[in-house]
Amino acid sequence: MRKLLFIGFVTLGALVGLLASAKDDWATRIVMMGIGALFGAPLGAAVTSRVKNMRHAGTDENESELPGTSTSSKDLSANYWRDKGYPPLMKPTDAEPDMHMFDPDKLG
Repeated sequence: MRKLLFIGFVTLGALVGLLASAKDDWATRIVMMGIGALFGAPLGAAVTSRVKNMRHAGTDENESELPGTSTSSKDLSANYWRDKGYPPLMKPTDAEPDMHMFDPDKLG
């Protein structure tokens, strides 16, 4: 769909170039069609990228994060018991015990 839209804009640019030089010789028509296609290509790329962004606008914002970096909410909830409620790389050492935190490893 996007490729077809892009090719349509390039063709439309070439057609505008052909119509602009309709009463000139064929060399001028070909040059104007090329210039029209050159102007149509960035317009087509811009429109197709907007179509792509509108299609992906409803996705979850956490999907854009890299998996396994331990900063997404999925990773934080999956590693809650391992990290004992602390953010990644913020866990205190054993020399600094935190009395108000529940430690599931020390049960039983």
